[in-house]
Amino acid sequence: MNSRQFLIRDLLVLLAITGWALALPHYGSEFVVSMALTCLMYVALSSSWGLFCGSTRYMSLATSAFFGIGAYTSAIFLGQFSWMEAILLGAGLSALVAVVMGLAVLHLRGTYFAVLTFGMTELIMHAVTFFEKRFSGTVGRVLTVIPEPDTIYLTVLALAMLAVLTSIVLRRTRFGLALLGIGADEQRAQTLGVNTRLIKTAGFALTAAFAGAVGAAMAVRWTYIDPHTVFNPFIGFQTVLIALIGGAATLWGPLIAAIVFSVLAETLRLQFPQIYMMSLGILLILCVLYLPGGLASLRWSTFGDWWRNSRQSVRALRGRERKNV
Repeated sequence: MNSRQFLIRDLLVLLAITGWALALPHYGSEFVVSMALTCLMYVALSSSWGLFCGSTRYMSLATSAFFGIGAYTSAIFLGQFSWMEAILLGAGLSALVAVVMGLAVLHLRGTYFAVLTFGMTELIMHAVTFFEKRFSGTVGRVLTVIPEPDTIYLTVLALAMLAVLTSIVLRRTRFGLALLGIGADEQRAQTLGVNTRLIKTAGFALTAAFAGAVGAAMAVRWTYIDPHTVFNPFIGFQTVLIALIGGAATLWGPLIAAIVFSVLAETLRLQFPQIYMMSLGILLILCVLYLPGGLASLRWSTFGDWWRNSRQSVRALRGRERKNV
C-alpha cells in the first residue's frame, strides 16, 4: 500500500474505534464505562507522549507535572469559565510551562534529561503545595462545579481520538519528519537545516498540552484533588510504560497497550496489587527482550520466529551437554 492508502486505513480504524467508544456507555455497565474512561485517559497521554518522545527518543518523565497543572487549572477556574474554556486553559498553561521547561533542559539527552524532567515535576508539586498552604490555608481543593458523567466521558474520548488523529497527521508532515530526524541523528538534522531547538520545544509543548487537557478533564472525576494525587509520579511512569510496551515509535502501539493495561488494572490492582505490578514488570521485560518494537510489532510470523529460535536454543544446549559428556 502507498502512503495515501495507509492514511485512509488509519482514519477508518480510528473512526471505527470512535464509533465503538461512543456506543459503549449505552450498553456497558458503570464499571465498564469507568474502565473505558481510564483507558481513554492513557490513550491520550501515551499517544501524545509517543508522538514526541517516541520520535525524538527523549525520555520525558514530566507527564504527571502537566497532568497536575491541568487538574489544578480546572479546579480553580471551572466555576468562572465554561467546561471547554477550562480544558483549553489547562492545555495552554501546561504548554506554556513545557516551553519554559523545554528551553531549560531540552539541550540534554538520555539519563540527564529524564532525571531533570522528573525533578522539575517534583519541584512543581512542592511549589503548588507551598502556595496552597500559604494563600488558601489548606492543601487540596473540593470541586463544586461538576459536569455530567457523559460530558466527562465524551471530552476524554475526544481528547484521546484527537491525540491519535494528531499523531496520524503529524507523522506525514515535515514537522513529524523533523522529529524523526532528531531521534535518528540530531547533529545531522541540524546540518540539513532543521531548527532542532524549535522543533523539540514545539513537540514537547504539544505533548504537554494534551496532558494538561486530560488532567483538566479528569480532575472533576475525583471531586477532591490535592498535589500528591494529581502530580502522582505513577501517572507519568505508567504513561511511559504503556508507550514503551505498546511501541513508542508506532501509531497504534500506545492504544493497544492502554487497553491491556486498563484491563489488568481493573482486574488485578484492587485485589492483587503485587501481581499487577509484577505483570507490568514482566510485560516490560518481555517486550525489551523479544519485542523491541512493542506490542504493535507483534505478527503471526513473530510466533514462528520465537518457535524457531527456541528450537535452535534447545539444540545448541543439547549439543553442549553431549560434548561435556
